[in-house]
Amino acid sequence: MPDLAQRFGAVLTQCEEPQFLRYETGGYFVAHQDGNTPLIFDDSRHRRISTVIVLNAQSEAPATDMYGGGTLLIHGRFPDIAARTLVPAAPGTLVAFRSETTHEVTPVTHGERYSIVSWYR
Repeated sequence: MPDLAQRFGAVLTQCEEPQFLRYETGGYFVAHQDGNTPLIFDDSRHRRISTVIVLNAQSEAPATDMYGGGTLLIHGRFPDIAARTLVPAAPGTLVAFRSETTHEVTPVTHGERYSIVSWYR
């Protein structure tokens, strides 16, 4: 938590319980924000930093224990809202970003995608 607080210049006091996510073929997550925005009125508004840990490898061709598609895309900030950053999907990769950042997971084309997500407040 101290490293994230320093990296993002944020005061962080707690971490939400991590969630294990499994995306089957066809699964995806639409573009959204996790918190820290005036557009969100529930308890998630207190989230400051979002984290994703990739658990398995991505592959263009079907292969055992791998998945296709399912790419984490980080959307650009104003004024570059059309910009998209593809996040590398090597197993063990940890991605951290501000919770108000728009992001999505593209549809999984084969296999299953596994990740762990959490949020720091």
